[in-house]
Amino acid sequence: MIWSNDPTRWLLVAGMSAAYALVCLAPYLRTRRKRLTAERAKAEAAAAPGWIVAYASQTGNAEALAQQTAATLKLAGIPARLAELSELGADDLQGAERILFLVSTYGEGDAPDAAAAFAGRLMTTSLPLPQLHYAVLALGDSAYAQFCGFGRALDQWLQAQGAQSLFPRVEVNRSADEAIGQWRQQLSHLAGTSDAPDWSAPAFDAWRLSGRVQLNPGSAGQPIYHLELEPAAGVQPEWQSGDLVQIAAPADPSRAREYSIASLPADGRVHLLVRLHTHEDGSHGAASGWLTQQAALGASVQLRVRQHKRFRLEGNAERPLILIGNGSGIAGLRGHLKARALAGRGRNWLLFGERNAAYDYHYRAELEGWQRDGMLEKLDLVFSRDQAERRYVQDRLAEQAATVREWIAQGAAIYICGSLEGMAGGVDAALAAALGRDALDDLAATGRYRRDVY
Repeated sequence: MIWSNDPTRWLLVAGMSAAYALVCLAPYLRTRRKRLTAERAKAEAAAAPGWIVAYASQTGNAEALAQQTAATLKLAGIPARLAELSELGADDLQGAERILFLVSTYGEGDAPDAAAAFAGRLMTTSLPLPQLHYAVLALGDSAYAQFCGFGRALDQWLQAQGAQSLFPRVEVNRSADEAIGQWRQQLSHLAGTSDAPDWSAPAFDAWRLSGRVQLNPGSAGQPIYHLELEPAAGVQPEWQSGDLVQIAAPADPSRAREYSIASLPADGRVHLLVRLHTHEDGSHGAASGWLTQQAALGASVQLRVRQHKRFRLEGNAERPLILIGNGSGIAGLRGHLKARALAGRGRNWLLFGERNAAYDYHYRAELEGWQRDGMLEKLDLVFSRDQAERRYVQDRLAEQAATVREWIAQGAAIYICGSLEGMAGGVDAALAAALGRDALDDLAATGRYRRDVY
């Protein structure tokens, strides 16, 4: 190294060092701030330990509603401890006077990932709770047979333990405003105030469809498109890898569709990966059909960005990452890989599955470029129809069990993005076989096992 007394060069070096220090320090400060906020809230609630607002969230909706619930209580002068369900133990339940549970359901009646340990640890046992008064807000999707299954199971278990319901369980289908209004009304009655915070979702903004290209022409699967959108007003909101967008299609504006963001703000546009959905009668999905077939380039799209804290990197930003997905799930994983490449962190392992390498190897040049540049340490691809025997990403994962254990021992976090049916369940079973179910539940509870599945 050649040293110089040039003041300009020294200032440049000092500036670059300071910038690097800030990049390294930011994740630590965010984690520390979150921990201090939780500790302060717990200390405030100690003056009235009988109130707890507990949430179990998969995509962040239940968490956001829990925060609004706690804010309403605080406005009424009622300190309450805000806690993720996984943080509560038997002593918490038996020591509380009132708990408001806001819980979502994952898939066909299961607990969200972070609540699996609570369900297995407490809801399978007998725990007398005669002193407890509670209420349940259950979030779900009526497209599933076990609508609000976890919320219903929690309510029934609490009743069986002798707990007393403050008011009947409120069930919310696809974030319906009317049902959330019922919860808010009951809450205002409990808190003795009608001056509640604003619970409305952010307004949609006009975005412009700036790019669209089919990624898999000739594929045996449904067409899948890479879309790019930019704000019509020119003001781009901030987001992080792992976040989502909600889009209101003209044919069904009352039900927003969610898509994983496949880009970073530094890209200048929101990138999406949208698979065209075709119904049995040949018609297309209201959102996917419009975005990929009907809307012309330049068309206005009603869009808003939504935080997806359960799938952000946050405290895992400095850990090795195991990224697993299939199909359009590469979108959310691409966002994380972009963030890792930007930060210069190359300890990333991607396991991705699709149909045929010739047609369905999405973002091939980009992935191979990251691998070549040292930003993708390990890449495992599984194309189910490129051999006589069907193989899937969970099969490759099972074969790599020893390597999975090695990465987890080195502090790795696991992110899953893709189809709920087939892939997510198979991957979960393969991970449980490799690590043990209790260990996998612990990873979920501590934020090192995160899923964005649909």
